[in-house]
Amino acid sequence: MLLLASGSPRRHQLLTALAVPFQVLVKPDIDEAFPPHLRGAAVAEFLAQHKAAAYDVEVAAGDAVLTADTIVCLGAAHDEQILNKPADAAEARQMLTALAGRTHEVHTAVCLRTAAREWLFHDTTRVTFAPLTAPEIAYYVEHFKPLDKAGAYGAQDWWGLAAITRLEGSYFTVMGLPTHRVYTVLREAGLTGALSGLSD
Repeated sequence: MLLLASGSPRRHQLLTALAVPFQVLVKPDIDEAFPPHLRGAAVAEFLAQHKAAAYDVEVAAGDAVLTADTIVCLGAAHDEQILNKPADAAEARQMLTALAGRTHEVHTAVCLRTAAREWLFHDTTRVTFAPLTAPEIAYYVEHFKPLDKAGAYGAQDWWGLAAITRLEGSYFTVMGLPTHRVYTVLREAGLTGALSGLSD
């Protein structure tokens, strides 16, 4: 059985749309701090692997646990801002003000762990936003409450519709799960259910 260890409704939606059978594990309280020397996608991979380790004692033989983490990175490698989930509405407005009118990278990492093996990988999408005004940013934060989202925005809601002008990579990576990469790994692990025999 595939066990999705995530409270994200977007990840639930995407994995369901893949037609892969899974159950949801209750998400424990996991510290999302990371070593300060890590940059970019390495941060997302560290956090995805850290989340998976929290379930080691709960995963029965034959089961697999899937965890994921998404971060937003703005700026050059030497001066990179890592934007995780905002602490409050004020920080959300600050993040969106910094992102508006610029291009940033979204890294989503996935860790799939069984008793015998671990798969750890990430996918990156470059996202460009149109300039938006302070009242538009305030409207979004007030009405859409994006405090549970890396970078304080959802590609699938009002902000994505109004602000995204260009995507280089997978839209689903920005939503929080690189489905094309996930499906390939799940197929390799024999976890695609009835779909496993379609190519026979």
